[in-house]
Amino acid sequence: MIEPGLAGLPVTVQSQLLGVSRASLYYQAVGPSAFEIAVKHKIDEVYTAYPFYGSRKLTFELTQAGFAVNRKRVQRYMREMGIWGIVPGPHLSRRARQEHQIFPYLLRGLRIERPNQVWGVDLTYIRLSGGWLYLVAILDWFSRFVLAWELDQTLEMPFVLTAMRRALGTAAPEICNSDQGSHFTSPQWTELLQGAEVQISMDGKGRAADNIFVERLWRPHQALGNRTPAAVHGAAWQPQSLLPGFLAA
Repeated sequence: MIEPGLAGLPVTVQSQLLGVSRASLYYQAVGPSAFEIAVKHKIDEVYTAYPFYGSRKLTFELTQAGFAVNRKRVQRYMREMGIWGIVPGPHLSRRARQEHQIFPYLLRGLRIERPNQVWGVDLTYIRLSGGWLYLVAILDWFSRFVLAWELDQTLEMPFVLTAMRRALGTAAPEICNSDQGSHFTSPQWTELLQGAEVQISMDGKGRAADNIFVERLWRPHQALGNRTPAAVHGAAWQPQSLLPGFLAA
C-alpha cells in the first residue's frame, strides 16, 4: 500500500496515514538457517524410515550424524514439522486444546466398495533445497484418487480447510477419516464436515495403520491393476494446479 516516490506524498506521510511505523517498511523476514534446514531434512529422513522414533532417539541419530543438537531443539523442530513418534501414549496426535473433540474410529470391519464412501486426510513434510513445505492431501479410499491437496510453508489451519472445501465442492463422502492431530480435532474442521453431513472417523491412539491408504500415498505403491486412481474413481476432474509445475496425483 506504500508507494515510494509518489509525488507530493512522502513515505513518512503515507506511513502516518496508514498508522504504520516507517521503520517497518524496511523489515525483511529472515528465513531459516542452513543448519535448521539440514537438521529438519535429516529428521524427516530418519522419521520416514523409523516413524516410531521419538525425540530422544532422533536426537541420538542426529548427533551420530554430526549435528550438534539437544533434545529440546529436536522436540521444537518436531512440533514445527507436525510429527511425533508413533507409539501408544498420552502425547500421540496431541490436541492443541482440551475442548478439541475426539471421534471414534468407524472403519474397523467396514467393507469399502465404492467411491466417496470413505475419504482419508493427512499432512506430510516436503523437503526442499532451501527450506520445506507442508502438504495436506485428501484421498478417496476406494479408488486411491487424490481429491484435493494444498501446500503451505506453515502448519496453520487455513490451508487444511481450503483443501477440504475444494474436495467437498465436487462430492461429499459418507465418512472422512483422519488422525487425532490438532487440525482435525479443531472446531473449524469438525464443523465443516458436520455441515456437509459427513461422519467423522479418527484413528485410535498408537494405530498407525488406521489411515494406511493415505500413509501409503507418501510412498510409491501399486494397487489398482494398471488403472489410474482417476479411472477407478470415475470422476470428471481437472488437474489441480497450485504452483507452476505441480499437478495433482
